[in-house]
Amino acid sequence: MKSKLLLLLILTGTLGWAQDFRKTATAGFVFLQLPVTARSAALAEASVTLPDMNSAAVFSNPAGLGFTQQTHSFSASYSNWFADIKHYAASYSFNSAMGVFGVGLVALDFGTMARTRRVTGQKVYEITGDFSSSAMALSLSYSRMLTDKFSFGVSVKYAREAIDIYSATNILFDGGVMYYTGFRSLRIGASIQNFGVETKYINDPFKMPSVLKLGLASEIVGDMSSEYRVTALVEALHPNDGDEKVNTGIEMSWKNIVTLRGGYKFFYDEDTYSFGVGLNPNLSVPLQLDFAFANYGRLGNILRFSLNIGYN
Repeated sequence: MKSKLLLLLILTGTLGWAQDFRKTATAGFVFLQLPVTARSAALAEASVTLPDMNSAAVFSNPAGLGFTQQTHSFSASYSNWFADIKHYAASYSFNSAMGVFGVGLVALDFGTMARTRRVTGQKVYEITGDFSSSAMALSLSYSRMLTDKFSFGVSVKYAREAIDIYSATNILFDGGVMYYTGFRSLRIGASIQNFGVETKYINDPFKMPSVLKLGLASEIVGDMSSEYRVTALVEALHPNDGDEKVNTGIEMSWKNIVTLRGGYKFFYDEDTYSFGVGLNPNLSVPLQLDFAFANYGRLGNILRFSLNIGYN
């Protein structure tokens, strides 16, 4: 009996390990998993429960759009990713009587690479020209507050990756909720991103990089309108192409003019700490500049910049 039980445990553990192994790096369109805004990157991407992201909420949790106080909101972000890959993003939202409508665009430019072909002799190959590669995702979002404490949001997006004359496209969906619990400023957020059916690259099918995010956040000092504010955030991720992960962040603000941010990621292979700063000069038109530094271990460091403009 003991030997059978031991064998069953070994088989169960082996099958579980095999499933995790097959699960790792099995999705395509992984550019959709990259952090977009500098604020989110500085907080180790723990941004699913931020109620003041305005139009940039389309990239983290569309439910955050519902809490925006701005009639018009625009954001733009840029980072120089690894291997000189350029990462661009922009978003816009409009707050109407029917709810908040938003649009977001993410684009990656992989640059130009040499096209080669094999030849005989010592040269091995020769250059015959060049080719380019790119990726983009265009999303349309809608969010609405059902009460002063609860908001939901949905997004539909068109994603495309291309290399030379080959490409793959798909239609994906995001959805999320955000809820103030009533206990001080504690809020709960949840979102599912990149949900969709498989698509093909040439003749090879692959699944989408869907991820479920659950987060908690609260102001541990002051509130969003206080002279001094400290916000703590924690977020759990369940991706379909990897193991579960945890993101944590903290945000310290003085009169909402200068904001310092920091974060740390757990259970990642290379991602570790990040930090950043936000500046809001209190102009007649709401304008904010954000900067983020993120450490990726042996891969190096990434700098990210964002500009946010609003009209009340």
